[in-house]
Amino acid sequence: MSVVVTGATGHLGRLTIQHLLERGMQASEIIATGRSAEKLAELAAASGVATAVIDYTQPETLDAAFAGARTLMFVSGSEAGQRIEQHRNVVDAAVRAGISRIVYTSAPRADTTTLILAPEHKATEEMIRQTGISFTFLRNNWYTENYVGAFKQSRASGTYLASVGDGRVASASRTDYAEAAAVVLTEEGHENTVYELSGDVAWNGNELAAAFSRLAGSDIPYAPVTPEGHADVLRSLGLDQGSVGFVVRLDGDTREGTLAETSGDLSRLIGRPTTPLLEGLRQALSA
Repeated sequence: MSVVVTGATGHLGRLTIQHLLERGMQASEIIATGRSAEKLAELAAASGVATAVIDYTQPETLDAAFAGARTLMFVSGSEAGQRIEQHRNVVDAAVRAGISRIVYTSAPRADTTTLILAPEHKATEEMIRQTGISFTFLRNNWYTENYVGAFKQSRASGTYLASVGDGRVASASRTDYAEAAAVVLTEEGHENTVYELSGDVAWNGNELAAAFSRLAGSDIPYAPVTPEGHADVLRSLGLDQGSVGFVVRLDGDTREGTLAETSGDLSRLIGRPTTPLLEGLRQALSA
């Protein structure tokens, strides 16, 4: 069996390869792909996996990388607003290559949620279903690492300012999600299955601020603001209007509970509790 891992030069893809190797998959069975030849060379030297340079916008690179592979670990693209076209190229290439299974990293409740990032993932899931290829959808909730920037800003300003209200986030560390991907790639019984993956505990703004305070060694209170007030602060920091709208909308999604679900799927797949918020942040800061 050979597995093609896309996004292998990014955090999630690289960690997935690490967990595949830890679970006993041979390096010769893994093709790591990504856009950076330099980073791929470093990965190959460190792990012994095969590599291929790909670009989601260049189908010919996908055809060459996918040829002869059985399973595709499809890490979604990072360019919001461009994913549908890019993902269509990936799915079409998988069909041409005769891939027999696609494991795709999607968004929480992608087919029903109002989360701003979900429509492209919903469209990609539909593309994959339409191929008739066996699939596993890993609907990953937020990564704890996403809050490293917020921690640094809060440490500098002395407060954690957000317009999330009392909304909760069931985040987990990237390594938790990567380990789950490695599990479904190396075990039987996960075909045509959708997993809602999240941390075991959904935390709120006060609890995040408490974690920030522990890490900083000083009190960082949570300062809730209205969406309008949040937008004003972001504009004062120099963010363009598009970025301001995106950040405020994401906080609105959190406020409305779109990231609060704790299904237990993730801890069941990896056979252990998910990484707690404070520990996940500490690990991210020390990486």
